[in-house]
Amino acid sequence: MRLENKTAIVTGGASGFGEAIVKKFLAEGARVVIADINQKAAEDLSQTLGANTFAAHCDVGDRASVNALKTQATAALGEIDIIVNNAGVTHLPTPLDEVSEEDFDRVFRVNCKSVYLMAQAFVPDMKSRKSGNILNIASTAGVSPRPNLNWYNSSKGWMNTATRTMAIELAPFNIRVNAVNPVAGETPLLASFLGEDTPERREKFLSSIPLGRFAMPDDIANASCYLCSDEASMVTGVCMQVDGGRCI
Repeated sequence: MRLENKTAIVTGGASGFGEAIVKKFLAEGARVVIADINQKAAEDLSQTLGANTFAAHCDVGDRASVNALKTQATAALGEIDIIVNNAGVTHLPTPLDEVSEEDFDRVFRVNCKSVYLMAQAFVPDMKSRKSGNILNIASTAGVSPRPNLNWYNSSKGWMNTATRTMAIELAPFNIRVNAVNPVAGETPLLASFLGEDTPERREKFLSSIPLGRFAMPDDIANASCYLCSDEASMVTGVCMQVDGGRCI
């Protein structure tokens, strides 16, 4: 029970890596807010997992929605100890000069602005308590960029830099900030990364991963649990690659 008596918010928590993180945190003793733009999916998951979860609608790129999340989450669970910025989107593999402005804005709104808005909403309370933990779910795309995902790569590189600078600034307040960099995983986003989910494209991508498989949601959940637990009390500013060796 490594997260016993902790409260956590997981954005994008109703599916994919987020759902696995919610389940892992719950199994380790935390109470968890499942925040997702798909409110029905969040509510269905909360109903399945039981009383120590709370479902909340949140558009993470909208200030009013994030502030409403804070109000609902603190009313339901009290002070929030852990923020997991997991919500993320990508654009389809496209030459960088052909990505639409709409897709560019959407990627940076969800992947980057969300981290800023969540920090503005929750960091003041963490500072006053001199305690807190923030985890950003970035990507190996921000470490070892892939062609035709340029603006997605850039957004995840931004998350890694934000993680390090947040860690430095918030360390005096005993707030730790880390990131996880997953390789492409078995989630709803996989088809978007590949452009088309075919055996041939899977085989080509898998050939770049020394361990020979995609990340599974539990791989990311296990790393997230460690970084958000007291076992990692001396770990901050780390961008942990969970990638089967892809970035070596």
